[in-house]
Amino acid sequence: MRKLTLLLTLAPLMASAEELPAPVKAVEKQGITIIKSFDAPGGMKGWLGKYQDMGVTIYLTPDGKHAISGYMYDEKGTNLSEQIIQKEIYAPAGRELWQQMEKAHWILDGKKSAPRVVYVFADPYCPYCKQFWKQARPWVESGKVQLRTLMVGVIKPESPATAAAILTSQDPQKTWHDYEESGGKLQLNIPASVPPAQMEILNTNQKLMDALGANATPAIYYLNKDNILQQVVGLPDDENLKAMMGE
Repeated sequence: MRKLTLLLTLAPLMASAEELPAPVKAVEKQGITIIKSFDAPGGMKGWLGKYQDMGVTIYLTPDGKHAISGYMYDEKGTNLSEQIIQKEIYAPAGRELWQQMEKAHWILDGKKSAPRVVYVFADPYCPYCKQFWKQARPWVESGKVQLRTLMVGVIKPESPATAAAILTSQDPQKTWHDYEESGGKLQLNIPASVPPAQMEILNTNQKLMDALGANATPAIYYLNKDNILQQVVGLPDDENLKAMMGE
């Protein structure tokens, strides 16, 4: 499973009245945006920040003269830094992006009542999307999982027009099902040019996919048991497949 990389646009949350220690200021000058301070183990003070859209932690030594940028581990090997980065940065950003996917234009595959929701960005000409569609059949057809497909047009020049043909069909849900079931051989009424409404959908989905840090299809998203957004780009292996399907 690829680590989920979110494009963070969070504004710094640290109160402007709080003066940073000189060593932390020196680290900040390296291009790190300080977000907030926190109490760290061992009598140390910590600061949470971001660098090139990635969460970072900075620790001030008890003498106040040195700052360390990196991960802190306990005696059991637990990454304490990753815990606070996940809680304070990635989890909130992931929930926001999940909400954006909920509001986006997607095609339902499965029952609306299915308790498990999985989003997938798919291109009509993506062979791995078709394989993933087949992989998901047992969970979708049993009513356990609903796939929500966000169409994009990235693989071939004709991808946008083909996606538009699916979106403008009389029953996009059935058309997408039949198209994937046929291995992409279903005859579609492909327009000479993509209608503006469908082009807007494709562009919006593409921007959302970019914001999620994905650069290939299928790009698959689900929430784990801790309600943290997870990402799998490409065809999932058996372990990833079971995890995203809730097993």
